[in-house]
Amino acid sequence: MGASVQSIISNGSDGTIVDIECHLSNNLPNIIIVGFANKAVDEARERIRGAFATSLIMLPRKRVIINLAPADIPKADSGFDLAIAVAILLANGQLSGLPRGKQAFIGELGLDGTTRAVRGIIGKLLTGRANGIRTFYIPATNLPQAQLVPKVTLVPVKNLQQLYGHLTHLLPIKPVKTGSGRYRLPATKAPTVNVHLSEVVGQEQAKRALEIAAAGGHNVFFGGPPGTGKSMLAKALASILPPLNGEEILEVTHLHSLAGRDYEHIVTERPFRSPHHSASHAAVLGGGNKLRPGEISLAHRGVLFFDELPEFSRETLEALRQPLEDRVISIARVKETAEYPANFMLVATANPCPCGYYGTDKGCRCLPSAMLRYRGKLSGPILDRIDLYTSVHKIEHDKLLVQALDLKAEEKVRQRVIRARKQQAKRFRHSGKLNADMTNGDIRQLSRINPEAGVLLNRAAVKRGLSARGYMRTIKVARTIADLEASLIITVAHISEALGYCSTQNFFSKP
Repeated sequence: MGASVQSIISNGSDGTIVDIECHLSNNLPNIIIVGFANKAVDEARERIRGAFATSLIMLPRKRVIINLAPADIPKADSGFDLAIAVAILLANGQLSGLPRGKQAFIGELGLDGTTRAVRGIIGKLLTGRANGIRTFYIPATNLPQAQLVPKVTLVPVKNLQQLYGHLTHLLPIKPVKTGSGRYRLPATKAPTVNVHLSEVVGQEQAKRALEIAAAGGHNVFFGGPPGTGKSMLAKALASILPPLNGEEILEVTHLHSLAGRDYEHIVTERPFRSPHHSASHAAVLGGGNKLRPGEISLAHRGVLFFDELPEFSRETLEALRQPLEDRVISIARVKETAEYPANFMLVATANPCPCGYYGTDKGCRCLPSAMLRYRGKLSGPILDRIDLYTSVHKIEHDKLLVQALDLKAEEKVRQRVIRARKQQAKRFRHSGKLNADMTNGDIRQLSRINPEAGVLLNRAAVKRGLSARGYMRTIKVARTIADLEASLIITVAHISEALGYCSTQNFFSKP
């Protein structure tokens, strides 16, 4: 006898439908799993035996062959246990059949028959839904994350015995219909932050750069000597970012589920990732023996903070070119390839030299060769992908304790950022794009530069030797500045301010 049910395996940020086929024969009792399965899948044999025994469900004393099709795709997922158990019950006649419609079974079984949460449940449900599956049997502990996926029906299973009672119509499980998604973050909820923008004393130009970056999703760079507040400014960015919307919560929670072990946690605030410069290439970009998202994907829809940018390896910095340009990262290995979203805001800081005091009254102790090596890690293509550059200067000591925390002023900045993003949502027809994501075609059609501003930009581009990317980048920044002022037209004032943030010569001129 034979039977077949469907399950889903993670493949990058998406998934692949897998047919679980079961065949029983009158040979020596055994369970054999074929179909390019790794050790975690092969060990399902023992989990199945233990789960059937503790659930008081008869396991057929026959030769059980389980085939995972297609057989040419590697299977490295413990989420097949539930589907294998159902396929065995169907093949042995213990179940008369499955409910009508396409359904998939996802979940790991413990030896006591309980179901355990699996990694990447959101991506699996989205893959199944795209292939016409609307009903999913999942572990009950995966339900909080799974309810984020709209237009599916979920059957939360606590243990194998409960699933058996449901499929035999003895003790039905109440299904959960997600509708348009069962979780929504209140739009008025303020973010949880450790550093507030109003805590930063002085540095008005740098704080203005943060406001522009937050409004348009631009990359920003702070340069200056140690102790001037570069890292504090970067951390304060979280206090003025708008909340995640429902679709963004779905994306971010899915990526964090793929990388971590907390399969019940729902990410409701924009990520702020700050890897140390000693982090490995795979940790930042993603990959490893089992392909997993890296820091740049975990910062998706949030902030990636590189403190002391020149201290990172050149290999890692050069690998940022693709995600900064395309907003995705492709990881290619011999056996498999994965693609993860990586739409983040890069916030970077750097000292002017290795000791940090070049150009200050303390005096620089670095040799010219050391300074050239330090600055040489940052190539032109990487610097050309950063939208906003600004200097962070020393603040007089007597001012540090004078300024009080002004949360009302900070909230006004945050509300300006939210209004600017709403304007962009309207402009791009709610596609999720921001000004920083505009293509050249978008710029030509939607930027709306008045003639005087265009003349100023062209003159400045010739005088400063801007590249084509730098030219377009300046228009993107100017468009964001105009949005902050609720202006439909980019004026001379907007172009002038944008040009003030595009110079790198203060930080990277030769010593």
